[in-house]
Amino acid sequence: MKNALAQADHAVEALRAQRQDDYYPQFHLAAAAGWINDPNGLVYINGVYHAFYQHHPYDQNWGPMHWGHATSRDLAHWQHQPIALAPGESYDKDGCFSGCAVDDNGVLTLLYTGHVWLGKEGDDDQVREVQCLATSEDGVNFVKHGPVLLPPEGIQHFRDPKVWRAADRWWMVVGAKENGLGQARLYRSNDLRDWQFDRVLAGAQSPHQGYMWECPDFFPLGEKQVLLFSPQGLTAQGYRNRNRFQSGYLLGHWRPDEDFSVTQSFCELDGGHDFYAPQTFTAADGRRMLFAWMDMWESPMPSKPHGWAGALTLPRELTLSCEGNVLMNPARELTALRGEQQSFDAVSVRNQRQVLTDGVQELTLTLNVVASDAERYGIVIGTAARLYVDNQTHRLVLERFSEDPGLCGCRSVPLPEADILSLRVFIDRSSLEVFVNHGEACLTSRIYPTDGQRSVTLFAEGGLAQFGAAQAWELESIWE
Repeated sequence: MKNALAQADHAVEALRAQRQDDYYPQFHLAAAAGWINDPNGLVYINGVYHAFYQHHPYDQNWGPMHWGHATSRDLAHWQHQPIALAPGESYDKDGCFSGCAVDDNGVLTLLYTGHVWLGKEGDDDQVREVQCLATSEDGVNFVKHGPVLLPPEGIQHFRDPKVWRAADRWWMVVGAKENGLGQARLYRSNDLRDWQFDRVLAGAQSPHQGYMWECPDFFPLGEKQVLLFSPQGLTAQGYRNRNRFQSGYLLGHWRPDEDFSVTQSFCELDGGHDFYAPQTFTAADGRRMLFAWMDMWESPMPSKPHGWAGALTLPRELTLSCEGNVLMNPARELTALRGEQQSFDAVSVRNQRQVLTDGVQELTLTLNVVASDAERYGIVIGTAARLYVDNQTHRLVLERFSEDPGLCGCRSVPLPEADILSLRVFIDRSSLEVFVNHGEACLTSRIYPTDGQRSVTLFAEGGLAQFGAAQAWELESIWE
């Protein structure tokens, strides 16, 4: 594997020398160059946070998957590390697909899917996927130990292991496709190497619930247990399930050696255009944290001509609301990136636009929903997007604009039942992340302003809008 890793690192360096940074993120994790998708192997071990990700280092398109790698000591500032895994063995020759990382008595241990095309490359009807193990003594260089779990008879699509420890055992949930229906399969082990099937944790009962469940994750949150996964094949219904694929969760109760008792049906985790394959991890102080891929399959990616494609969301903290819903908020560590604060007084806007500020990356503001009668009101981000309350549909809408029709359109969430709407907005070179009412809803979308402008303007159409006081910050780069 050493030669393959050296060649991959060299390829990234060559691409990096030609990379254009018009859209390259300042405060989101991305590869130095090349393609990335799912976050993998998120873990805190020996005082260091590790974020791995699906990576094709040879160009800006999806290809044989490697594991890219970055590390941090504070969840705010990061360093690129050498590529951790490269395909090439008989069991992973066509890709080191998604997986996870665990702390095995101080040893950083990766579990990932070895992918092999049995027929023509790209033919999803002829694949073999096995769960593999690799370890590292120094947190940078890894040794492969081969497959530790083979697929059950009759199942080809069998991937994305997520492992945790409970009741003095290791547990693994794996995404699978059986008889055209997605499922999350549960396994148990005493040593991470010998695995026994426990049960099907949950599965689709009809094609409308997904033909494949990718990237499952299973963890406690408050008094509930969360099954997080990315179902493929959900049918769009009104405002719901508008993306190519979705990501969301089931809530319920679980104890080792018992069934998962679902108490709340599937709920999308993020309402934006670009959010997929989320994975959680535990912070140093025990908080449940999450990264996701900040892109979507089969969507235009204007950064490709610039030598790179794909980024991860900001790290997010998960909590459970009193009503039993999952809340997502930016990691508190991100305040370390803030520069000087700008403050703005409350203002009324009627049938006009009013420039608020320019050159900021984080903005917090409130909108008085009760005192506002405008048909639409909110903020405009340069020429690339606008975020607004639609009083006629009672929804919060994120609308993006582009010369490419494939990058135009709206995503929205129901307007929370509150007099005041609180928004926290992060504006990077090619993305927006919106956190609504302290995590009740989130909207994540890639944007590509052709003129580079990301100024923030308040607006109101068809009436009056009342904006509360606002604060804004420029954010420093995350790269050390």
